[in-house]
Amino acid sequence: MVQTMDKTMDSNGGEGWLWVVVSDKETDRHYLGLYDEEQDVNFIPAFESKEEANDCFLQLPREKGKKYEVQAVHIEELTKDAEKAGFSVAIVNGDGKIVK
Repeated sequence: MVQTMDKTMDSNGGEGWLWVVVSDKETDRHYLGLYDEEQDVNFIPAFESKEEANDCFLQLPREKGKKYEVQAVHIEELTKDAEKAGFSVAIVNGDGKIVK
């Protein structure tokens, strides 16, 4: 389950928050996950600001016909959800390069 950030927070998310791409599947929301062939790892790209997420959004591979949006999620929840699904979390910059 994806919990979104309170609308009163600014676009930098605040301490402990990251921005991710979320897809709607009927009433259930899922993080956009990617696979890196070079490192043989599944990961969820996360961004430190909404601007970086929006800058990179169009470069990310997405499934046709699905609705996607950028949302903030607390890092603890994101990490827990990622681990349950067999993914890691990668901090990505606006150019799509992994920084952490």
